[in-house]
Amino acid sequence: MMIQRRTRTLAVACLLAATATLAASGCSKSETPDTATSDSSQGAQAAKSPESSSGSGCSLQTYGAPKLDLKDAVVGFSQSEKEANPFRIAETQSIKDEAEKAGVKKLLTTNAQSQLSKQISDIQDMLSQGAQFLIVAPLNSDGLEPALKAAAAKKVPVLTIDRKVNATACEDYVAFLGSDFVEQGKRAADAMIKTTGGKGKVAILLGASGNNVTTDRTKGFVDQLKAEAPGLEIVAQQTGEFARDKGQQVMEQLIQSKPDITAVYAENDEMGLGAVTALKAAGKKPGKDVKIVSIDGTRNAVQALVNGEYNAVIESNPRFGPLAFATAQKFYGGEEIPENVIITDRAYDESNAKASLGGAF
Repeated sequence: MMIQRRTRTLAVACLLAATATLAASGCSKSETPDTATSDSSQGAQAAKSPESSSGSGCSLQTYGAPKLDLKDAVVGFSQSEKEANPFRIAETQSIKDEAEKAGVKKLLTTNAQSQLSKQISDIQDMLSQGAQFLIVAPLNSDGLEPALKAAAAKKVPVLTIDRKVNATACEDYVAFLGSDFVEQGKRAADAMIKTTGGKGKVAILLGASGNNVTTDRTKGFVDQLKAEAPGLEIVAQQTGEFARDKGQQVMEQLIQSKPDITAVYAENDEMGLGAVTALKAAGKKPGKDVKIVSIDGTRNAVQALVNGEYNAVIESNPRFGPLAFATAQKFYGGEEIPENVIITDRAYDESNAKASLGGAF
């Protein structure tokens, strides 16, 4: 688990207003095409209200960056993974949409294709092209130091989204915007307990290694089961790399090696949907013979809930554009930005899936 040098889980209440509406989610593209229309008002991202504060936040003055009007600026966005995943599609589109809405002079976008070395070179290349502010979706929590140092040397502020980096806030980066991943795991465990009655054998499809999302979602889930449902036994933990095909492969193997599995916790929807495919091929009924709970909130996973092939989905909202640019505007306006700006995430189950489908991405 990542060791944070400073811990503050808070956000600025006024960001709620700034993120109450969303330009356009435009995220129907996925590995399984979906023609449903997205309701951006349902899918809007919001920051939690401040709960506690320790120490000061990060301001333009303390960071040592020059004042900047985003309308005259070159902004860079570094995406970490290929956009074959609905989360990444929605995230990138949200950044593009909001940059246009904010009147940003020029937006540079890159995609590291899940290669850390490429993400480092991507960021360095954007700096060479004159990027004055960077939004980075880190591939891993460790390893981006060369890129962060290159940005710091040019006094270019870096805002990280959706994954944390093991670095010093207000020195290597301004702030982290994203979900409470431990809490997501805990909520997934609560949903699993509810749908199974607290008894059964659970397999965990782990995300990719090397980042805090996988570590935290695992910890939250495992700790909550231990505390609240000792009758739910975790019998397998295998990585599916956050990919649908890998999730399917792992589930196919588990059906053979652990035929008595009664539940699956997938650390993202793509792996969960892969598990659904594997279970069907094996003659099992997903959502009934084997309960499935996952995290993300993609349209296909919520549709699987509607179809009775899934049991619960904990949202991890990827629409960071409005919050990222609102945070940047406040930073350049002289306001202090908390180290961690934590967003709210909804939950889907059979009671609300059909009505909430329009808010999925």
